[in-house]
Amino acid sequence: MTANPAPSKPYLIGIAGPSCAGKTELSRNLATALAASVLPLDCYYFDLANLSMAERARFNFDEPRALDHDLFFRHVQALGRGEEIERPVYDFATHSRTGTVERIAPGPFVIVEGLFVLHWRDVRSLFGTRIFVDLPDEACLERRVVRDVRERGRTVESVRRQFFETVRPMADLHVRPTRVFADLVIAGDQPIRLSVDAVLAHTRRPRSGSGG
Repeated sequence: MTANPAPSKPYLIGIAGPSCAGKTELSRNLATALAASVLPLDCYYFDLANLSMAERARFNFDEPRALDHDLFFRHVQALGRGEEIERPVYDFATHSRTGTVERIAPGPFVIVEGLFVLHWRDVRSLFGTRIFVDLPDEACLERRVVRDVRERGRTVESVRRQFFETVRPMADLHVRPTRVFADLVIAGDQPIRLSVDAVLAHTRRPRSGSGG
């Protein structure tokens, strides 16, 4: 990680919520509106290259311990200081890190999105605006099937099995409870323009403290 200080410290926005609730779409649209950098938590899964493909397929990716919290936290901190980072690149088809990195240089705003970005207190305390994107399980599953089959080489059967065995139970245990830490709760199926406007309005408000 190299330090290239920005003129002023970036404003950090954290976006959490269940899998396929709409976090990524909101992040992309906000990034366009704010000319912001985006840091996806998904890039910080531990490398499972030492496991067989069968073992990787059975791994529980939907609990916080599956992710490299320490590296993620250091990188979010660095971005908050206006420093450039080199984030890992993760291959979801093989459940492993590629060995390459992507450089992220912070602008005035940085968006951090992923399942657990409001789960860890040290991470969520860094955000000026905390968002929880919510959507009913049935809609999340429909979206996940489409995404994982098209982008991650999965089968419909494997996606559905993983959803009911780990994704939904772990969301109930680890993700949905973090809704209480959000400044805004946004419906993942509402028009994206409304969601973006709501977040933009919050970023313009003075903030009294980091809270929980």
